[in-house]
Amino acid sequence: MSSRSVDTSRAVTPPAHLALVVLDGRSTGVDDVVRLADGAARPVPGTDAMKRVEDAWCAARQIAATGRVYGRSTGVGANRSEDVPSEAAADHGLRLLRSHAGAIGEELPARQVRAMLAVRANQLLAGGAGLRPTVVTALCEALENGAYPVVNEFGSVGTGDIAALAQVGLALAGEHPWRGPDGSVSGGAGVNGSMTEGRPTEQDPRQGADGPASGGAGVRAPRAGERSRRGAERSAGAAEWSRRLAEGPAMPGARSGGWAAPEAQPLDNNDALALISSNALTLGQAALALHELRGLIGATQVVAALSLLAVDGSHEAYAAPVHAARPHRGSVEAARRMRELIGAADRPTPPLGRIQDPYGFRCLPQIHGPAHDAADALEAVLTVEINAAAENPLISPEDMAAYHHGGFYQAQLALALDHFRLAVTQVARLSTSRLSTLNEPAYTRLRPFLADHEPASSGVMILEYAAGAALGDLRAFSAPASLGHAVLSRGVEEQASFASLAARQTLRACGAYRLVVGCELVAAVRALRQRDLRPDPELPAGRALELAEAVLDAEQADRPLTDDVTAAAALLDRFTDIWRGSTS
Repeated sequence: MSSRSVDTSRAVTPPAHLALVVLDGRSTGVDDVVRLADGAARPVPGTDAMKRVEDAWCAARQIAATGRVYGRSTGVGANRSEDVPSEAAADHGLRLLRSHAGAIGEELPARQVRAMLAVRANQLLAGGAGLRPTVVTALCEALENGAYPVVNEFGSVGTGDIAALAQVGLALAGEHPWRGPDGSVSGGAGVNGSMTEGRPTEQDPRQGADGPASGGAGVRAPRAGERSRRGAERSAGAAEWSRRLAEGPAMPGARSGGWAAPEAQPLDNNDALALISSNALTLGQAALALHELRGLIGATQVVAALSLLAVDGSHEAYAAPVHAARPHRGSVEAARRMRELIGAADRPTPPLGRIQDPYGFRCLPQIHGPAHDAADALEAVLTVEINAAAENPLISPEDMAAYHHGGFYQAQLALALDHFRLAVTQVARLSTSRLSTLNEPAYTRLRPFLADHEPASSGVMILEYAAGAALGDLRAFSAPASLGHAVLSRGVEEQASFASLAARQTLRACGAYRLVVGCELVAAVRALRQRDLRPDPELPAGRALELAEAVLDAEQADRPLTDDVTAAAALLDRFTDIWRGSTS
């Protein structure tokens, strides 16, 4: 069964017209994770996948009952050789979750936590974890009704998001708070220790799908008396989930009169490590970052097309023969897209003026191309990991064995994220080069800095400084996280990938990148307006200019440009749609 979007627009019973994403632990992709994180689709576990979960759970319990299995009948980390007595096994799982739920820092936004839940549910459906199947249905229920556990930012070094996932585990067990679509808190201990049931708290009235603004570190560990056991184990089968789905459960934010966290799960020693042995948070964050930045790279090429038109740039750098002679896939595609955007011929005629343009235009395929290639490479790694049974140990029902391994180590992901950020920074740097060219009268035939006719007007001079400052942040975010090192747990875990840092840095790069390209767009539109140049409205570049002119202020006099850049940065998502439409 594949992970796919199912059109429910003709269905009668569901209350919301949203696609279904079938989670099968085999073929779920980055776009699926993003849709679930955004509440734009509803999850359903595949029937075959749920059978794998059931088989692995049964096998794991038998294996743990007859032999030593890491984390189930032993301690973890440096305590791996310490056996757990059979009389203590029942509480071992919860003690493991409580001790590891020590993530620190700011509370993560809902979207990132939901991405983590989607990834973890799908990984469990790969069938190697060996935990109770109702955990999967609980995660899917949370994704559907908009509930998400309170999770804090720091706790992973790229060898498993154990702190964040332990917080998820305690929330599933009823000992840690959930937030709802409106930011209210339910279950476990509230953000300030108070018990709440789906109501916004006075201490924390924050609202909205983007999650809390700050202050997440205020979550404290619950006292024993605050723990709840709110229900018996739910049916494990996909048939039960499908029945509830057909009855039309509410979508994120759609319930009236409050919302409900999933029923508490009776997690034990066979569930705890099986749940937290994953990099689901890192993978979810990486998926969100890739989705946004890949779209922004495409939008940047649309902006570059406007800049090219504003300076009467040459089409030769995008000629098909040039790229056929050096056929790197990404560069060939970037050149083809530029020809589509501006209506250039495959074999353009030489320009009448200057022989060749500055690098910001002439080297665009050679810089954008590698960024697209890096995005493809990152997506390939993410697709493997999102569908991987990477839990340690791996439960194999066929062999009735638990294989201890290091599949949780995220070197491939860390390196792919580092590569991607470095490529993205090159694209942003090229945008600042074009911005400088737009300020030059030799290329635009306009006044310096695209100023008006008042003496010594500064025009868009400040945009170079602003873009340079944002580029500085982007450059800092691009420092390779994979160079990090850590020796932990009394030396038995003596290496770390820091893929978690790489994912956070890639997410942080999104905002700075937008601002850099927003500065170029403001200048390009101003230059085209001053020159009264209008590309054919049937061309993608023509449609982009129409969109931009409808949003950006046409006033040419010296004035603050903050709002212009903010509007331009927001417009880039619509430019992404234009870029995606430039296909043949």
